[in-house]
Amino acid sequence: MSKRLKVLATVVGAVLATSALAAIPAGAAASKAANATSAKAVGGLAGLIKLAKAEKELNIIACPDDWSNYGELKAGFTKKYGIKVNSYDEQISSAAELVAAKTLKGQSRQPDVVDIGIGFTAQGINEGLFSNYKVLTWNDIAPSAKGPNGEYTFDYGGFVSIGYDAKRVSPAPTSIKDLLNPAYKGQVALNGNPATAGAASSAVIASIIANGGSIGQTAKGLAFWKKLKAIGNFIPVEATPATVQSGTTPITLDWDYLQATYAKESNGKVDWKVVIPSDVAYQGGYAIALIKDSPHPAAARLWAEYLFSDEGQNLWLKGGSRVIRLDAMIKAGTANKAYIASLPPIPAGAKPVSATAAQVTSAKARIAAFWGKL
Repeated sequence: MSKRLKVLATVVGAVLATSALAAIPAGAAASKAANATSAKAVGGLAGLIKLAKAEKELNIIACPDDWSNYGELKAGFTKKYGIKVNSYDEQISSAAELVAAKTLKGQSRQPDVVDIGIGFTAQGINEGLFSNYKVLTWNDIAPSAKGPNGEYTFDYGGFVSIGYDAKRVSPAPTSIKDLLNPAYKGQVALNGNPATAGAASSAVIASIIANGGSIGQTAKGLAFWKKLKAIGNFIPVEATPATVQSGTTPITLDWDYLQATYAKESNGKVDWKVVIPSDVAYQGGYAIALIKDSPHPAAARLWAEYLFSDEGQNLWLKGGSRVIRLDAMIKAGTANKAYIASLPPIPAGAKPVSATAAQVTSAKARIAAFWGKL
């Protein structure tokens, strides 16, 4: 297993004949899909496609087009299966996704699936929100990168990286500790609030490790952010492509695939450079989880199959993400080599590190308690 997937991996009924599915009324078909723990339970992929097409729609949440190439993923799914993708509340956090799954229960806008940071999987399981489902490519995914019964599955991720506008930022930062340089006053931003946003909490966890702490020793990282704020370098502005283009956030600590989006969408307004910090190569992932008793259970399962197929994984790879099935795809010759080559390099001597879901959940709680007092 490559370094890319080793890190991702640590982070974490009866079979119906296809012919019989044609006679199942829409309501009964949806019920069968809602209880399906694999495509095999509904006649294989062909049976699942038929049920999903009958539902006609899919509800997803917190998946903006410019986040890891979700735009192409949505368009590809609709083109392939003719199913409309309703993409709601695209800018909300992982915590808010779980709130939506609960508060919209029984409504047509309830999300069928969620895309959440690793620190939120335990919460969803504890609250009974997730259905069990194992995709066809289940065996390509390490046990530590998925719920044992398919409650969630990690699908893509990246490294916490430093992005900066080379036109405005000097000297060029190469490490997280570099961000304490007084030259960066009013320039350093995160992608959201670490108390609720997976990207931001992962950046804080990376800073903990960079400052000599373990994932469980949050004090060192939190002291770093307290100092960063005290000297005026940290600004409480949520980094987005718009803030990067406007110059509001000249330095961001964010996932490398999102930094790639900032560079792509800058339209020459900034000279956006991306580096993985020399003092920590921290990698984290996001997971898909299917919501129990959602409006479109078959479409949700087909969406999962699409995301974990070679086609879906390559589209995420195109967006700069490091996908969970990359090793298996390289071995099979189905991974896009050009997309792999475009990923930011890991600095020489930097050892990739990551955290389990339990470690992130614990660290996130301590970060949340501190952050409001920063």
